[in-house]
Amino acid sequence: MKTDLTELRIRHMRHLRRSARVTTAQWRRKIVYWAAAVLVGVVAVGFATAADSAAALRTRLVAWDPWIMLALTPAGLALSTWLTRTWFRGAQGSGIPQTIAALHLENFTIVDRLLSMRIAFGKILLTTLGLLAGASIGREGPTVQVGAAIMHNFGRWLNLSTVSVRRGLILAGGASGVSAAFNTPLGGIVFAIEELSHSFEQRTSGTMLTGVILSGVTAIALVGNYTYFGHTDVVVPIGISWMAVLTCGILGGISGGVFSAILIRTSQHGLPGILGRFVVRRPIAFAASCGLVLAILGIASGGITYGTGYLQAREIIAGQTSYPASFFILKYIATIVSYCSGIPGGLFAPSLAIGAGIGGWVAQFLPHTTPGAVVLLGTVAYFSAVVQAPLTASVIVMEMSDNQQVTLALLATSFLAYAVSRMICSRSLYSALAEKFLSVVEQAPPAETPKPEGGTALPAPTNGERAS
Repeated sequence: MKTDLTELRIRHMRHLRRSARVTTAQWRRKIVYWAAAVLVGVVAVGFATAADSAAALRTRLVAWDPWIMLALTPAGLALSTWLTRTWFRGAQGSGIPQTIAALHLENFTIVDRLLSMRIAFGKILLTTLGLLAGASIGREGPTVQVGAAIMHNFGRWLNLSTVSVRRGLILAGGASGVSAAFNTPLGGIVFAIEELSHSFEQRTSGTMLTGVILSGVTAIALVGNYTYFGHTDVVVPIGISWMAVLTCGILGGISGGVFSAILIRTSQHGLPGILGRFVVRRPIAFAASCGLVLAILGIASGGITYGTGYLQAREIIAGQTSYPASFFILKYIATIVSYCSGIPGGLFAPSLAIGAGIGGWVAQFLPHTTPGAVVLLGTVAYFSAVVQAPLTASVIVMEMSDNQQVTLALLATSFLAYAVSRMICSRSLYSALAEKFLSVVEQAPPAETPKPEGGTALPAPTNGERAS
């Protein structure tokens, strides 16, 4: 009897020790997750600071001599393309298609290379260089890939082998990147569900929510509790004012749908004729040519087409100034040229600026609606039409303007623009570009498959990948 009791005590003690070890391991893992989320917030703020500094330096150069951009922009885009193809393959484009592709790749050797810290560093460096050169790009999309890379590499450090857990970390990193870049935690969550994963899995939701909260709190602690576009008090009462919903929804849907169709067509088939052959044979020279076009557009517009367009969008939304229709038309062209050039850079900020320009132009024809409200509706309409993620667009614009009074009008406009965009472009831009990226990776010869230790790099980006 005593022997049985002794054995029971021994077994019980062993069970307690095992439970203690499991609990300790779980807490260590949680602490690492939290540290990774905080790091995403710190890096996002640093990225934003670098991007703003580059934009400020470019502004000073333009004020000193606008014609200097005829040399700076082509040289900057050529250098960025060379660095991307030579040292940072996988960093091209916005970063969101790469993150979506990483969530669907079965070969984690390729994922390790695609979301390496070297690629993340290259994304930050080359996006900042592109902004200095005057390309019409944003930092928010690249922040998604950077956030995913940070969380993924922390998972590798923990030697995680479960596919679902590793994908959950990538999803959490991408959502944290959006949250920290815009200071829009709800937008980050909705973006992860609607655009990155297209589903909501209970087993990854806790990691994602925690990552979004911690990265967002970190960003607020470093730069304060700000709103991206400031605070607005405009409303859109139900009635004749809703003419703005119809107008902005249709115009934004058409322009955003055409934009997405152009980029998808370019990604799948390349540019036509002589221009297409020139891209394949001389990609760096083609990037320099795109830079020259951007410089000419910038000079013609007085410099307002350079960079993210954030300042112009904020001024339009705040009612501080108005821009002619030429602003969003030239910005539209500049964004297409920037993406076709092959340099790293995002779509979010330029899309918001183009949408604000459309809204500001439409507002003058709708005297029965508050101009600031029309601008917000134009912003959400074009953004929703481009990314074809209406909930994400509505939540992000609502949070960026710190205005819940226009939520219903934003949702109505966003879904209308989405429906119109789908009639023009039946596929989501980011999903189509991710599928193209996956097809290129899967068709690559085994010798070109990247190795996590730093072996052969990803295959050289095609014109389609450069448009992503």
